[in-house]
Amino acid sequence: MAFNIVLVEPEIPQNTGNVARTCAATGCSLHLVRPLGFEIADKHLKRAGLDYWPMVSLFYHDSFDELRAKFSDKQFYFATTKAAKYYADVNYPEGCFIVFGKETKGLDEELLYKNYENCIRIPMMEGNRSLNLSNSVAIILYEAFRQCGFSGLKSEGRLTKY
Repeated sequence: MAFNIVLVEPEIPQNTGNVARTCAATGCSLHLVRPLGFEIADKHLKRAGLDYWPMVSLFYHDSFDELRAKFSDKQFYFATTKAAKYYADVNYPEGCFIVFGKETKGLDEELLYKNYENCIRIPMMEGNRSLNLSNSVAIILYEAFRQCGFSGLKSEGRLTKY
């Protein structure tokens, strides 16, 4: 069971590297929508992703519209602090796309209005602006995997009694 993570115009290489590492650990695809706020060769991006980059199914798109048209038969969810619905209130089908905006502005409001029914949020204390992008991806992605019984992620525990 694989999911697709979309970062629209990410700005901070360390966040993108951390998201790539999460995608590698879960077998999810990572879609980056240009323009990016950094160079792909950025040392911070590589450092944050460590040696996981070869394990990431990575795709680049010149616009969100291009990505959406290419996968028009798939379900899309849009993470935003402005949504009424919590991320745990939806069922994530296999192959769905979970979309996150840039760190400083989030997703474009017009896009959110057009997709209002598929907007999701992570609850926070009043007065907080947002969570870190890579943390938000991990929270929502692991909820999607929890819903499917962590299919494909189960591994034997390694702790042994001594």
